Amino acid sequence: MTDKTNPFEAMIQQAQEMAKAMNPALESFTPKGFENLWPTMPKDMMEMFFGNTLNKDGLDAKTRLLLTLAAMTVLGAQADAQIRMTVRHLIEAGATKQEIVETIGQMSMFAGIPAMTRALELAQDVLADQEESDT
Repeated sequence: MTDKTNPFEAMIQQAQEMAKAMNPALESFTPKGFENLWPTMPKDMMEMFFGNTLNKDGLDAKTRLLLTLAAMTVLGAQADAQIRMTVRHLIEAGATKQEIVETIGQMSMFAGIPAMTRALELAQDVLADQEESDT
């Protein structure tokens, strides 16, 4: 093969051009910027969507979100925006820093140390931001 074009870069470039064509404001789109547009849901809304609405006697939103965080860690902690958003929602749902860290740490046996480390770094960023905003 003599084509030196990176197919992934070409695909990303095409997607960016398509997004700009639909909305010129998306020219400087970044996943991190998208996160800033998505506010953390209030706890009542999370309970409605993720918690006891599905099953009155079932898992609450915090437990479901901890399971979601565990699953994303096991998948290799590749979804940065989704992990950060889940950690923000967990804080809103009443999860403690210890519960978040233990959930990620428990997954090291299944996902491996690199995935656990990456998920912890992402969670730590969110927790640090939260501590800054609380002061």
